[in-house]
Parts: sequence; structure tokens; C-alpha cells
Amino acid sequence: MQWRRAAERGKADHGWLQSWHSFSFAGYYDPAFMGFGPLRVINEDIIAPGAGFATHGHRDMEIVTWMLSGQLNHQDSMGHQASLRPGELQYMSAGSGVEHSEYNGSTTAPAHLLQIWIEPWVRGEAPRYQQTHVDAAALAQGWVLLLSPDGALGSISIKQDARVYALRLSGEQRGMVPAGCRRYLHLVRGLLRANGQPMQAGDALMLDPGDVLMLDQAEQAEVLRFDLP
Repeated sequence: MQWRRAAERGKADHGWLQSWHSFSFAGYYDPAFMGFGPLRVINEDIIAPGAGFATHGHRDMEIVTWMLSGQLNHQDSMGHQASLRPGELQYMSAGSGVEHSEYNGSTTAPAHLLQIWIEPWVRGEAPRYQQTHVDAAALAQGWVLLLSPDGALGSISIKQDARVYALRLSGEQRGMVPAGCRRYLHLVRGLLRANGQPMQAGDALMLDPGDVLMLDQAEQAEVLRFDLP
């Protein structure tokens, strides 16, 4: 089990964009944190009102956006135009190549989001886009499967043997991360204790297959869990 504390992440201040990098990205480089298995990027971004990323390209990467607050407007070369709001998950398989732009849809409020990149198990396939709403009540009842290789339980199907779950805990609620494969646990927001150790927003844990984790004493906590090959 290895900790990755929020304060240890890379930080980029572009004025219109504040970004924290869990793994090496752009101008931030740490050879000890190049990714975790096929999980390559977790960036926490805060985009200023009216600002955003102009049209740019990607290929051969599974790109996931988890919206925390505000609004993000998306447009891509596949013909999709969409607005992403809290509680929504966006998936774009870049495949053989896609161009897109992302802008804060508000002129008054910042947009706060996580962008996640997962390396695919196959390259050069046709790009694909999907967006879904995640029920808040379900997140408070237990782990909700968001992404999987086979689209199980209504999740989005991705091109990697990886499963991504989300969970919300508060008060007396408890959660468990069972033993299994390699797992990466990222606390998106709030506070909790993991096996008795405090976690705050932005903290993460890298778990070996035999590790078991008990989550409790949560305060408005939202957790993402990556089960990886």
C-alpha cells in the first residue's frame, strides 16, 4: 500500500486554469509517478469562467471526465456537441484520432472537474463518445460501476481490462475495498479515514492485490476506485 497525498501532486497555474496532476503530465515530471498500470492521468482542473481548451487532438487514449461543479461545453470532430454538469460522466475513446474543444459554459462560475486518461488495450480503432448521468442516491448505497470492459451493470464499456467505481459516504456510513487486483483509490472530495488513517480531498492510495481497506468516519466524501490489471 502506497500513499499519494494531495499536496505532493504536481501543480500548474495558467491563470485561467488551475490544475493538479496525480501523475507526470505536461510540464510536471516525476519518474516515480508516471502512472499506475494503464491508469495514466488524473488531473483535477478548475477552469475560469468563459475559459477553456481550444480545439486539440488526441489518439489511442480512453479519456474520462467526471464533473464536480459548474458546466463544461464539449464539441468534437465526431459531430458531438454536449454540456457536462455535476453528476455526469463523459467518455471519449480517442482511437485513431479525434479533435475536440472544452470550455467552461458559464461566464460567472468556475468549472471543477477530474480528467482521467486510461491507456487502451487496442490501438487505431474508430473513436467513440458517450455521456451518462450517475444517480446520486445509488452512489450513497454502495460502489457504483461507472466503466468496465464489458459494459456490465449499465456501465460504459471501455477498451481496457479496468473497472472504475464511485462511492459517496458520510456520517456513520462505512465502505470496504476488498482484496483482488491492483487498485487505485482517489478521494475526490470530503474527508474520511482509510484503515484508521485520515484522507482529505486529492489524497490517493495505491493498493496491492492482497490489501483490504476499510473506509469510515466520512464527511461528505466522494471516492473513485480503479480496479486495474
